[in-house]
Amino acid sequence: MSMNDTEDGNTGANPRFADALRELGLADLLGRMRRFPDATRTAAEAAAAIGCELSEICKSLIFAADGVPVLVLMDGASRVDVELVRRELGVEKVTRAKVDVVRETTGYAIGGVPPFGHRTKTRVLADRSLLAHDVVWAAAGNPHAVFPMEPKELVAYAGATLVDVREQDS
Repeated sequence: MSMNDTEDGNTGANPRFADALRELGLADLLGRMRRFPDATRTAAEAAAAIGCELSEICKSLIFAADGVPVLVLMDGASRVDVELVRRELGVEKVTRAKVDVVRETTGYAIGGVPPFGHRTKTRVLADRSLLAHDVVWAAAGNPHAVFPMEPKELVAYAGATLVDVREQDS
């Protein structure tokens, strides 16, 4: 894959995601992207590269709820409790989606899935923990770029329902 397939000019954003931002009237975010020479596929790698708290990273995770993809937005320091997701959605079974399902559903690879601008419309749940911050950082369609956004705004653009699906320390 050439750089042109994965990046939008100097912003580092995936071109599909850059187009989605422009369509949403969020083109100004392209100038606020942070681009990294090394991939930041994990929340910990992204937080280290940005110099922020792990919980200020917004992870975009795809699960299969009775086989139907659902996006869960979670702070980088927490894990999703699939039982809470199952109860929230009223389904029989919730599992992590397979790699090919993530790409088919979102149009992006794991490690670079943004919180919105996906290929298909899916149900979106956002954990309330994201609201604890003034700004969170999310992937911009590939593992080399992130963008900052106010959490309430991010939740709104993602069309997410605010829920409590964070794994609690027992």
